[in-house]
Amino acid sequence: MFARHPLLSLATFAYLALVAWATLTPQSAPATTNVLWKLAQFFGRFDLTQWLTFSTIEFLANIALFVPLGLFFVLLFGRARWWLAILIGIALTVVIEYAQQFIGGRISDPRDLVSNSIGAVVGTILGLILTASKARRLRTAGTRP
Repeated sequence: MFARHPLLSLATFAYLALVAWATLTPQSAPATTNVLWKLAQFFGRFDLTQWLTFSTIEFLANIALFVPLGLFFVLLFGRARWWLAILIGIALTVVIEYAQQFIGGRISDPRDLVSNSIGAVVGTILGLILTASKARRLRTAGTRP
């Protein structure tokens, strides 16, 4: 699988490294938190966007962080193993939240399990949507996707 898709494999591993850096290093938490606080303050100034609190923005950011993982895993493992993309996404978030308990400056939050898992599911669905037309063409041509 990795030999068949070397660039996709490289992109997937690079993104996994980025996720590890963003979630498992003590230094990245304050910078990320600062940006999210600034966004919350900005949106708090307008009546229409006051509902975008820090907690909501953090939840949405965690979803967004895992969307590419679901997408990459569907592309890497194939449409037939879409469930593996979701399973790996959930397993990764469980490992990350467990590890954060032992990293200074990190807080393990059960809401992150939910938001990251939602992100993996959304990415998986996005991957299935993006590959649907090619899968349809291959089925029509008599080739298995």
